Amino acid sequence: MTDVPASAPPSEARPQRPKKRDLHGWLILDKPQGMTSTQALAKAKRLFGAKKAGHAGTLDPLATGCLPVAFGEATKTVPFAMDGRKVYRFTVTWGAETDTDDSEGRTTALSPRRPAEDDIKAVLPRFRGNIVQTPPKYSAIKVQGERAYDLARDGEEVELAPREIVVYWLELIERTENTAVFETETGKGAYVRALARDIGRVLGCLGHVSALRRVRVGPFGEEDLISLDELERLGLSPTGEGDLANHLLPVETALDDIPALAVSGADAARLRRGQAVLLRGRDAPPLSGTCYVTAQGALVALAEAEGGEIHPKRVFHLG
Repeated sequence: MTDVPASAPPSEARPQRPKKRDLHGWLILDKPQGMTSTQALAKAKRLFGAKKAGHAGTLDPLATGCLPVAFGEATKTVPFAMDGRKVYRFTVTWGAETDTDDSEGRTTALSPRRPAEDDIKAVLPRFRGNIVQTPPKYSAIKVQGERAYDLARDGEEVELAPREIVVYWLELIERTENTAVFETETGKGAYVRALARDIGRVLGCLGHVSALRRVRVGPFGEEDLISLDELERLGLSPTGEGDLANHLLPVETALDDIPALAVSGADAARLRRGQAVLLRGRDAPPLSGTCYVTAQGALVALAEAEGGEIHPKRVFHLG
């Protein structure tokens, strides 16, 4: 009679997956070309072993640059990063329009015309300030519950409504006969691809984006960027987790544009329980609207202030 082992020997046991970590903070990723924002997020999440992650502002696969990744409690501040101003450097190739408004799309119209430098500079004021823009058909905007790019890929005709956006500044940086490089700072909801398309149409030469780099999102800039290759290298080092953690920015970094309010430990405890607090006398804040609350330097909550009363909206658990 042959003995049957009660269980597989240790050498045949399945390897255990690394335990995921509670990690809180912002990683400012330098997204490489050819990768979707979702793919870049997934890779960063795996490298850090994080339980929870999200990103602020999708970049097209063609685009590179600033992709803020929020880990853990930082995901509660993503809307503030997404609402921040964004700076882009982009190249427009003249003479062709595409269905995606960039070089990854199918050519839909051609033009033999090429604009002179003075002609380009003369039309730029029309694209500064509050302007009306029709988003690209291949965009993440939802149409009756479906993403516009999914409908467009399925061959459906997509009609997106024009909307008002803000272009804070737009400058011509350099020019060749067939291309022009621009830099711009925009507000929420602006599409650089649509900007390139519309400039080409006004000039009568047509155009599409052939290179795009985002250099800033709100408080996050090129000085904060780190590549996936560098993160991979750090993760393989003997002090891997510590080296990776050194590249995280505090959760409250995304809240630079809103007022901060410091409270006592007792008031912080009430806010963490979802209760409002009333600050009187010298402690009463001279502010109203959205603020973030700290106690002894630690982030407590996002709140609404009115008449000295503080109402918590999002509570943070960073312990």
